[in-house]
Amino acid sequence: MDTLISILPTSTAPADILRLGIKAANGPVSLACSFSLEDVAIIDIAQKAGLNLGVFALDTGRLNEETYEVAEILLERYRLKIDWYFPRHEEVQSLESAEGLFSFRESLDKRHECCAIRKVEPLSCALKGLSGWVTGIRREQSVTRSELKAIERDDLNGGILKINPLIDWSEEQLLAYTEEQRLPKNRLYSQGYRSIGCAPCTRSVQPGEDARAGRWWWENPEHKECGLHRKVM
Repeated sequence: MDTLISILPTSTAPADILRLGIKAANGPVSLACSFSLEDVAIIDIAQKAGLNLGVFALDTGRLNEETYEVAEILLERYRLKIDWYFPRHEEVQSLESAEGLFSFRESLDKRHECCAIRKVEPLSCALKGLSGWVTGIRREQSVTRSELKAIERDDLNGGILKINPLIDWSEEQLLAYTEEQRLPKNRLYSQGYRSIGCAPCTRSVQPGEDARAGRWWWENPEHKECGLHRKVM
């Protein structure tokens, strides 16, 4: 697999990255779907290429209604089976009882605590038994993602493969594909959102801001990850 990473051309098409990654994983592979434009495009690409790709989603308990609407549309359009994973209710109850409903805005540590409970732990459950997982990460999105590769080893999750088929796509390419294929689109994008996560942690962005400027907007750009895409230091 490490040889595959080193020889993979930078211009490899998303369908080919998926195909190579699934083959290299040599076992079950699933897309971590947040119902973003990226993830919807990956589902469409995989379906058209006839690839065996599972789909799972993390319901943090604080998603926007518009996100659930996209999930329902995808179920009908592609006849998908989506595996949903949830945070442990006792951990959410303990956090909110002790810290309140918006503790994640008080400090970076408290935001990481919330993300760990609502996203990171459910992801670890979702990845059990998988040989690889697929994300909609693009390098262009933020400074925290500029060094990621199309296919890499995820040492934080047991060394399984992490496949990022849209890694080299620009936002223009993504929007063009979405329009050409008439893909479902979260209604929040039309309100100025360019990246959509939990409702209290996401807002629309201003012209000239990067795609993830609306995520945890009170933090510095280099901190804007939830823990799902960390690297082993």
